[in-house]
Amino acid sequence: MISVTMYKASGSYRGFRSEGHADYAEEGYDIICAAVSALTVNAVNSIEAFTEDAYTVGQDDGYLELTLEGSVSEKTQLLLDSMVLGLQGITDTYGKQYIELSFREV
Repeated sequence: MISVTMYKASGSYRGFRSEGHADYAEEGYDIICAAVSALTVNAVNSIEAFTEDAYTVGQDDGYLELTLEGSVSEKTQLLLDSMVLGLQGITDTYGKQYIELSFREV
């Protein structure tokens, strides 16, 4: 199962952590893993390309973590809202046995 935890403080995103594998299909054919990877990596790349917000990233096989530093722009908030919308769509379509989305106050 893929677990995505969104970090929030006072209603604003402070980052996220995505870890695990969906095990929906064999490696290379797992459309859920591919979709989650596309959404999370695109969010990080978009924050880098379209904002000046400071952040750190940790990445490994089946793991991606973004930590936002300092003040966070409205653009970054919108980009992460968009990522969450996509992740919720995957959960609604394929079920909670493959992806878990949670929110944690930090």
